[in-house]
Amino acid sequence: MSNKETKASFKSGFISIIGRPNVGKSTFLNRVIGQKIAIMSDKPQTTRNKVQGVLTTSESQMIFIDTPGIHKPKHKLGDFMMKIAQNTLKEVDIILFMVNVEEGIGKGDQFIIEKLKGVKTPVFLILNKIDQIHPDELLPIIKQYNELFPFAATVPISALEGNNVEHLLQLIQDNLPEGPQFYPADQITDHPERFIVSELIREKVLHLTREEIPHSIAVVIDKMEKKGDKNLIDVLATIIVERDSQKGIVIGKQGSMLKEVGKRSRVDIENLLGTKVYLELWVKVQKDWRNRASNLRDYGFNDDEY
Repeated sequence: MSNKETKASFKSGFISIIGRPNVGKSTFLNRVIGQKIAIMSDKPQTTRNKVQGVLTTSESQMIFIDTPGIHKPKHKLGDFMMKIAQNTLKEVDIILFMVNVEEGIGKGDQFIIEKLKGVKTPVFLILNKIDQIHPDELLPIIKQYNELFPFAATVPISALEGNNVEHLLQLIQDNLPEGPQFYPADQITDHPERFIVSELIREKVLHLTREEIPHSIAVVIDKMEKKGDKNLIDVLATIIVERDSQKGIVIGKQGSMLKEVGKRSRVDIENLLGTKVYLELWVKVQKDWRNRASNLRDYGFNDDEY
């Protein structure tokens, strides 16, 4: 095959991953990209911004968009998250509707299916967590979903174990249009390093805290710069909470919680940046920030972009 023919048959496109909170969208994205770019937690609504992951092969470039889990908003931040999730449906070539096979079809799934009925984009049903059920249970679940919507394809996978993920990627590639390479071959995300670093810190707080804390925090990177000629990057970050009581919990007794967040975050940040990191964390109270448009903009939730 000549170079001209090879170039002409190159495929590219955008793929949106949607679904209820906590069905494994970020786990799938990290599995596909081969590196952590989307944070993971068992807490619902972990993903707040559109996270783009880029997978480039010799034949195609797939740009995956991990959207916030679709849910009923309770504050301005929730409205922002839903606007992102719903807007991406109009911008992509393929939609992956991911569900958790361990759970039955819930109101959240039905809500999303109703939203999909107005979309012309091909929708693939992705049944995640098949490693958690007996194979005999799968067919009735597939039948149930396909009675509700005419999916272009149905693919059972385990994002955690990697089962059937390669088959899904091949299917996506087969259904993408011919197109250009949008990003350099070695680029895996369109987000700046600062954004991913802030998300890695937020992930550690999600893992280590409970109750109202996970939903009430934001992380702002105040400084990120190389330390002279040394193989060291200085990172200064502020963890934003909504109440004084939350600040006390995040700091912990004699700073123990904040120290643990820093220790765990530094490991992931060093893996991401490929260098030693000096990480300094502060905690600041910003009352009711999730309902204040100015705070949402300051913390990276920019409504104008969507």
